[in-house]
Amino acid sequence: MTTAVRVGAVVRQLLTRTALSHRICTGISRKHLGKLIAELTAPWTAAEEGRLHNRRGHSRLRAAGAGPDHQLVFTDRVIATLVILRFQLPHAALAVFYGVDRSTITRAVHEVRPLLTARGFAVPGEPHVRLHTLADVFAYARAKGVELRLDGTEVKVRRPKANKPGRRAFVSGKLRQNTNKATVIRDEAGRTLWTGAIRPGRMHDQSAVRTEGIADLFEQFPDVKAKVDSGYRGLAKQFPGQVSAPPLKPKKNAPAQERAAYEKERHRQSSERICVEHANAEHKQWRPLQRYLGRREYYDQTHLAIAGLVSDRSAER
Repeated sequence: MTTAVRVGAVVRQLLTRTALSHRICTGISRKHLGKLIAELTAPWTAAEEGRLHNRRGHSRLRAAGAGPDHQLVFTDRVIATLVILRFQLPHAALAVFYGVDRSTITRAVHEVRPLLTARGFAVPGEPHVRLHTLADVFAYARAKGVELRLDGTEVKVRRPKANKPGRRAFVSGKLRQNTNKATVIRDEAGRTLWTGAIRPGRMHDQSAVRTEGIADLFEQFPDVKAKVDSGYRGLAKQFPGQVSAPPLKPKKNAPAQERAAYEKERHRQSSERICVEHANAEHKQWRPLQRYLGRREYYDQTHLAIAGLVSDRSAER
């Protein structure tokens, strides 16, 4: 490669980085992007050194940094991954922007996305603390006196191939389409504290979160309270002093006073949970959580990576 061609390629990548690093493309501010890159550099470098060591079968023979440079530096790998998470663009499209092969973008996404998934969820006012498990959320809620808000969210996914085992498990009883379902926990201000219990859409909201051991956690943390919708009414019955669900709808021949009391209580419960719906809309601003078009085995990573980035922004409110 001549010097002129090499300089042209560098200039092209710099211009692409400047354009794609804008908040419209990445979903986060440039200040947040800089902090994110600094946070992920060490784990990515360690993973890269481990990969090279496994490929060589022995320790380095040359100093660190020797050998050919990456076609796509780490900063561009992070930006490319964020753009794909934001807009679900084809990898080949970003490859054209950066002037590299499609496989280079795909490799970058497979390297960076797991690092984003492993970050966990931000805590308001605690920049060095992150929540990773449901137990972490309950411990945080007890320590800070936070009343939790539980809700389920569904994302449309591709229909599994015909005659594939478990194909019907993804058909949602609510949407009548193939979906994946996740449980989201937030605080009173609608800030995301945790996302998980990702299950096929046919599973009930309550069953999905029970598989994560939430009933045991309510028993271990009796002072933690939560507000839920009607899909978690079983939890409200099991833990009446901790879990609050909307009231049961009165029968058609119920007295007017009973119906009026029901409407009043329902409106009060809805106003306290409206922040959950606003937070759900914040997640759905990212294209893969509107309708996921990628491979099913990478859905969990994609959802958790996006939820972690959303929690970073909401924790600053």
